[in-house]
Amino acid sequence: MKIIYKGGMGEIVEKKSRFIANVFPVMNEEEAGRCIYNMKKQYYDARHNCFAYVCGEDNEIQKFSDDGEPSGTAGKPMLDIITALNIRNCLIVVTRYFGGTLLGTGGLIRAYQAAAKAGIEHSDVAEVYEGIIVSITADYNNVGKLQYICSDAGAEILMSEYGENVHMEVLMEKDKYIQFSQKVTDAFSGIVNVSDTQRRNFCKTKENKTILMKKCE
Repeated sequence: MKIIYKGGMGEIVEKKSRFIANVFPVMNEEEAGRCIYNMKKQYYDARHNCFAYVCGEDNEIQKFSDDGEPSGTAGKPMLDIITALNIRNCLIVVTRYFGGTLLGTGGLIRAYQAAAKAGIEHSDVAEVYEGIIVSITADYNNVGKLQYICSDAGAEILMSEYGENVHMEVLMEKDKYIQFSQKVTDAFSGIVNVSDTQRRNFCKTKENKTILMKKCE
């Protein structure tokens, strides 16, 4: 799945009508309601402020509004974009400044979906992974090789403590843990201790920044 790590804004023009899409991360209906209210206040002079959002643990809350556009031409097509991209906890508000030319049902659907896509493209959409944080203890002589194995496995060293031995906490995708653990065992013949500490979801931003999320149950 994906989440909106940081919202953004995109705009398209269709037959002189401006469609301005603002995208927000929202965790619940209250947050979505506040964002929608603020957009309507900001774009008070616009003909329409249509929206669509999904939120909840399993995207169980899905709502949309055509805000005066013909039924089914704005909110639902925007919602379809969010669900097709498998994005969670996402709100899109598309503001339309009417350009004087009617677009018709098909034209409106295409315009609102194009605007929604433009908004998402200008947002930071992060892929969410099931992760695991691994605790590793090693002596100083083995740290360099251990760091190489971590890098080769796509694991990220979150923390290193240097005392009598070196203690590291390493984050990786859950599905890679067994193979990683076996590689460490084979390389160090059991003298490096690897233990499973906790399961954590994490995501990667556009800048490849790792963000730890809530603890997995």
